[in-house]
Amino acid sequence: MEFGIFLNGYIPGPAAHDRASEHLALRREMELAVKADKHNWKYLWFGEHHALTEYSHMSAPEVVMGYVAAKTERIHLCTGINSLSPRKEHPVRYAERAAMLDHVTEGRFEWGTGRGAGSHEVASFNIMDTNSTKAEWDEVAREIVRMWEQYDYSFHGEHFTVPTPHNILPKPYGHSHPPIWMACGNPGSFAKAGSLGIGAIAFNFEPIYNLKGRIEAYKEAAENPVEILGDYQNNNVMMTNAVICLGDRRRAREIAISKGRGYLVTMVNLYHDTMPKSADAITWPEPPFDLSQGGDEFLDFAIEAGLMLVGTPEEVCEQIEAYREVGTDQLVFGINDGMSHEENLEMLELFGDQVIPEFDTSPEHSTAVYRRGAQGPKYPPFNGPVDPELRHTVLPESAIIGVDGRRAT
Repeated sequence: MEFGIFLNGYIPGPAAHDRASEHLALRREMELAVKADKHNWKYLWFGEHHALTEYSHMSAPEVVMGYVAAKTERIHLCTGINSLSPRKEHPVRYAERAAMLDHVTEGRFEWGTGRGAGSHEVASFNIMDTNSTKAEWDEVAREIVRMWEQYDYSFHGEHFTVPTPHNILPKPYGHSHPPIWMACGNPGSFAKAGSLGIGAIAFNFEPIYNLKGRIEAYKEAAENPVEILGDYQNNNVMMTNAVICLGDRRRAREIAISKGRGYLVTMVNLYHDTMPKSADAITWPEPPFDLSQGGDEFLDFAIEAGLMLVGTPEEVCEQIEAYREVGTDQLVFGINDGMSHEENLEMLELFGDQVIPEFDTSPEHSTAVYRRGAQGPKYPPFNGPVDPELRHTVLPESAIIGVDGRRAT
């Protein structure tokens, strides 16, 4: 099992309306990203949301990724998620940015995609309904791979067009393309991701064992994919949850039931109106359930159900077994709900050094292994005929490859 953290630009309360506080919160998330790279974490997932006050101010994750890429060496940077409606942005832009990030990170970028989960944010792009987002995803996701691989790309689809041949640039880094992922909710979407040979992203707000059937649906479909969307299979289920792992057990449990815990979920219930609400269905501005009322008994129940991981590294190791049992390949934590910035930094180091090595013994990312095994482009390089007489006759001396085909030393 591999591990990652989820950064979303979460800024609860009045700080969301104070520019200095907003700046501080965003800088802190970048600091967490850099810290994780030094302590065995393999993945950084960056949310992308628009106009969702307090819940997520991470509207341009690719910009943040550029900064983080320059400060890190090993960790992979992933979009969680890039919503693909052409009514929001022309698909050529998705292909261009993903390929550029692939170069900036030298193969450490991963492309997480989805339909989007809320009507409020897409309305900021003058999208007043979400009825066609599934069909839009189906069309766009396949075409991005063609854009990455072909030199005379054109397309006449139902939702977007590129009417004349164009070479969409740059092409991805190396011989293949970034790993592809899809956000999943119901069993059907898990099976769809598996049948397309792409990774499944599960945003979890319920007991861990409730997801067992969905993961099994994915794995069963992944055994015999109907179609590999890209040029290799990414057989992976990523699941999100919360963790409070500290050296001080008492403090970890105190944070888990502290006042305001669960506020983030009330924001999810407010904004994500195209997906099921959490079990308690509490929606902002209604305050979250006061977890302290349940005391140790409630906390132990929540831990047992897999709703959160809480305690010392030794305790958290035991709790993670449930995730391995249901078939989770990658476990990712949102870490800004209730812990101070210093405690988040402590957790990243403690969990990274003492918990991760117990479950992840491979120095390589599973996605890097899959990518390395790609057999070559899925699509031919050209759709139309190429003039054999069209060739370079003169180039600047600075050209990396000259007219004679020789590479400069």
